[in-house]
Amino acid sequence: MRNLLRSFAIGSVTLLGFSAAPSQQPSFSAVDTLPPLENHPAPETSPSQGEPIEKNKAEKQDEPTSGFDWTKVPPVRGLPRPGYFIIPPSGCGHYSFLDQWTGECREKPPTMPWGSYGFYQPSFFDTDFRYLDKKDAVWGDFWDPLKRIHPNDCWLFSMGGQAWYRHVNEVNSRLEGRGNNYGLFRGRLYADAWYRDEFRVYVEGIYADSFWQDLAPLPIDRDRGDFLNLFVEIKAGELNDRPVYVRVGRQEMLFGSQRLVSTLDWANTRRTFQGVRAYRADEKFDVDLFWVQPVIPEASRLDSVDNNQNFAGLWTTYKPRKGTSVDAYYLFLDNTNPVAVGEFGARSGFNAHTLGTRYAGDYCNVLWDFEAMLQLGEWSNQTLVAGSTTAGLGYHWKDRPMNPQAWVYYDWASGESHPGQGGTRNTFQQLFPFGHYYFGYLDLIGRQNIHDLSAQFVLFPEKWITLIMQGHRFWLAEPGDSLYAANGRVLRNDATGRAGQDVGTEIDLVASFHLTAHSDLLFGFSKLFRGTYIENTGPAVSPELYYVQYGYRW
Repeated sequence: MRNLLRSFAIGSVTLLGFSAAPSQQPSFSAVDTLPPLENHPAPETSPSQGEPIEKNKAEKQDEPTSGFDWTKVPPVRGLPRPGYFIIPPSGCGHYSFLDQWTGECREKPPTMPWGSYGFYQPSFFDTDFRYLDKKDAVWGDFWDPLKRIHPNDCWLFSMGGQAWYRHVNEVNSRLEGRGNNYGLFRGRLYADAWYRDEFRVYVEGIYADSFWQDLAPLPIDRDRGDFLNLFVEIKAGELNDRPVYVRVGRQEMLFGSQRLVSTLDWANTRRTFQGVRAYRADEKFDVDLFWVQPVIPEASRLDSVDNNQNFAGLWTTYKPRKGTSVDAYYLFLDNTNPVAVGEFGARSGFNAHTLGTRYAGDYCNVLWDFEAMLQLGEWSNQTLVAGSTTAGLGYHWKDRPMNPQAWVYYDWASGESHPGQGGTRNTFQQLFPFGHYYFGYLDLIGRQNIHDLSAQFVLFPEKWITLIMQGHRFWLAEPGDSLYAANGRVLRNDATGRAGQDVGTEIDLVASFHLTAHSDLLFGFSKLFRGTYIENTGPAVSPELYYVQYGYRW
């Protein structure tokens, strides 16, 4: 069946006008592959069995399967660590439920591009299947024939996708005092084509829908057939012996900690942009330069960009050693939509220049994550001066049973003491963040006018089970400013400031089960214990969230 699948795939691309060369791929094996949790470079293993490849170092080098050396195409780079980053288990053990069921005990984590967790923030166009081009690679997976297809010496094709279903029950949803019980479905399909390392076309479609909602669906819940990514990419030249690529079209973006720019995988529609991006990467230094516009999801028609928003930036990353990075960046957002209220009630747009830096890594079991952002610009007819900081310290008991890890964080984002008064606005603008990940899974808190003291504890009862326990203590930075949601909208407000600053305490519990190389099952529970601010500004509710999700990637 797998040989038939590959023959069909090669036949399909051959029909496009390419002459297929005789297959030089290795034979198949009926053994599964499993991914590491974190996106570090994969260990030197056989992709199917996770066992050491018995070859000397010279023989270990990747060898091209055709006249062109494909070992550096696509130019995949190590994905940045988010905050609360988790170091995956290693050593001998079962790395999936299937491993445990069949008694397959692996000596080390097997090679696989995806992480072993229910969510996958990176884009599919950044996943790394180059191990399938190794001369002695053993194809042990049903879907391998859809990856790294070489119809001739000059062309490379890959195909894949994802499907998930999440059932959600929200109690006191959106702080409105009403429940919401519903389902979310998402399907994605992609095709990727490279001409040598010089030209690329990438197409990815998405279908996202929601069912049985008691409240009005959010814009990020539904997109019934559209392009998530659609771009061409060219090699524009080389800089210090490294290629510089220019990407034009619709494209997802993810930078650094994702506190400001993220694909937002929690959202049923994910987040994407349209525009131009140039990048260069190597083992020590990455640089990205871009100008894009956000794409607005539309449930029943093709998505289009918001022409009133322009987002541009320069992002650099220095990697002094594996697992440690220093980011320095400049981001500019110009939004002419009349959504802001300035001095004397004037309504207009805003622009924000954000300068930031981040230092994150681990050494001798100690984990750290520090980030600072300064924001300058204009807010309606006021001057914008705002900021945000993050400080996190953790520890990894790598020699203890269940691979325990703990973090303690403090987050602050500035607010305005007297909104709409005076010539200066001090409320931080969070841009396009992964707020769900940083300020509680209830999505009630955004990176605006907030203090958050949080802690996270992680255990792996088995190497395929991830248990995450997170707690947050929230209070407003300025009592006269609003409580802002994860999407930036105002949730509650008391301009007098007499409601206080105590928002409440949230707990988040997540259990992720890595069932097979492709499938994950996720359970989650979250609850916010209301503070005096919520009691004094509307329905005195303590919202809760329950969800279960099954996902499959191929």
